[in-house]
Amino acid sequence: MQKPYSLNSLRKRILALFILISFLFCALITRVFVIQIVNGRNLQKKATSQWTRDISIIAPRGDILDKNGNVLSVSYTTYSVYVRAREVKNPTEVASFLSNILKKKFTDVYEKISNKTISESLISLQIEAEIAEKIFDKGFDGVYLAENNARYYPYGNTLTQIIGFTSVDGVGQSGVEQMFNKNLTGKNGYSFTQSDVQGKEIGGSLRYYVSGTKGGDVSLTVDVNVQIILESVLNQIMQEQKAKGVTGIVMNPKTAEIIALSSKPSFDLNDVPRENLSTLFEESKVKAVTDTYEPGSTFKILTLAAALEEGCVHEDDRFYCGGSYYVDGQKIRCWKSTGHGSQSLKEGFANSCNCVFMQLALRLGKDKFYQYLEKFGIGQKTGVSISGESSGIMLDKSLVTNVDLARIGFGHAVAVTPIQLLTTISCIINGGKLNTPYLVESVEGENKNYQKNRKTGIISQKTSDIIKEYMRFAINKTGEYTYVEGYNIGGKTGTANKYNEQGQIASGKYMSSFIGTYPANDPKYILMLLVDEPGAGAYYGGIVAAPYGKIFYSKLFEYIGAKKDDPGVKIEYVTMPNVEGLSVVDAVKILLDLGLEYEIGGFGTIVQKQLPPAGTTLQKGDSVVLVL
Repeated sequence: MQKPYSLNSLRKRILALFILISFLFCALITRVFVIQIVNGRNLQKKATSQWTRDISIIAPRGDILDKNGNVLSVSYTTYSVYVRAREVKNPTEVASFLSNILKKKFTDVYEKISNKTISESLISLQIEAEIAEKIFDKGFDGVYLAENNARYYPYGNTLTQIIGFTSVDGVGQSGVEQMFNKNLTGKNGYSFTQSDVQGKEIGGSLRYYVSGTKGGDVSLTVDVNVQIILESVLNQIMQEQKAKGVTGIVMNPKTAEIIALSSKPSFDLNDVPRENLSTLFEESKVKAVTDTYEPGSTFKILTLAAALEEGCVHEDDRFYCGGSYYVDGQKIRCWKSTGHGSQSLKEGFANSCNCVFMQLALRLGKDKFYQYLEKFGIGQKTGVSISGESSGIMLDKSLVTNVDLARIGFGHAVAVTPIQLLTTISCIINGGKLNTPYLVESVEGENKNYQKNRKTGIISQKTSDIIKEYMRFAINKTGEYTYVEGYNIGGKTGTANKYNEQGQIASGKYMSSFIGTYPANDPKYILMLLVDEPGAGAYYGGIVAAPYGKIFYSKLFEYIGAKKDDPGVKIEYVTMPNVEGLSVVDAVKILLDLGLEYEIGGFGTIVQKQLPPAGTTLQKGDSVVLVL
């Protein structure tokens, strides 16, 4: 006989059942919480992806502007073509039309259109609006268009290295486009429609469209009008001097803001040579920042500034140049083999006499000279916001001999970047304040000042004023090529050898340069022209580079509306005579009688060639070359 349940046993059973039900209920609530709250968003995305098909809407990049608001780089709307094979009703007809209008192979397009194992395939990127309109008008089922963006550069082959370019996908590859890619890139939008389990669009279903947000604009310190002037001069140098390459920089020496910068050869940013990677890499480099060179006589500005500041030389000191100078028993030639004779410090600078600057470097001594070079930033990166900057090359001080020191004094045995040298000379002529050169004025959405000061008080205002006067005298003393009548310009030319990969002087290869300042007494524009391997016969900076400084400044004055500020100096013009075939003695006498200076190349006693040719209009005081 079964024993009846006791009241206590029944209560235990009910309690166990209640606990079990409570546990199951809690588990169910927990599971619902996980599904709805913890994984809700991800599950919702998965579900949405199963019943919708979406296309990304690429947001336009921000604009790149010059200092006056002129647009240098801008995005414009293009379209991408997609197909959903399961929706296409006549694959052959659609493939034939698309391959024809998009200039693609029929077999490639047909393969994508007929492949129903893939829900969506890309046919073409960045097609123009008129082509997209023709595709849209056909009304093909399964063919979709998505907005995209391409980059357009209104000034084409201007500012090639500075602006840079983007990839087909709109990612910055070089220049400002790359350096500020994050700032320029916008936030993409999207477009999607509801579809069935096979990926086919459900007729009459809702369509959603969320537009993209444009990226931030980047404003540069560049004045595109000055840039156009500079690039026209660089193109003229390339053509007339048959140079391997040429680099130009225009800077405000007070702030170190870059007003214009370019290298030639270059390419049109609207037609990037992507198929030739070596050309693309070489012509995309900002050579003013990446490449080093031996500066030659333009470096003498630094030597003079250091010697004046240290009291190693005074303005009333005189020097003698017989065409060479001996240092520790080694003969080092001046560029003028016949010598400059007796000259003041000011005349020695204007004559660019190597003998003078060898003595100044030796008077300073190795320790003092190197202290100043370090203060000036030689052998150091300037910090300019351009990628790939080089620091230059300086001999280890412990290894420097007196011969090395003397050569450094006139700009040999040292290598600088163009931007490094121009920044240092800007420091010297602005009273001793060394600024970081900068290219970007502002970036939309950022509260950042790109103008930075590195050091102050490197030299005194007195030394700075002397240097500015000497540079003015060097250009204006007798009406050099660079002198523009009625305007107060300063300047200095330079010529230096190039070296091969073994570190030896490359025969017949030179770097010719010119640095000019305006106004000479209070410079607001400093110009550098650097000509790599001129091939028209001459190679001296005073003949190859300086004349184009005059062309640049003449155009600049017209653009900025500069008024004449130095009416007291007048130019006297002469016509270059024909001295080819004459003895060097007779040729020199004719040139001196006309008030022309001369430089001699080669060996012998008969003039075989002259530069410039007979009939050229020159200014009294200009230098010409006689090749013997």
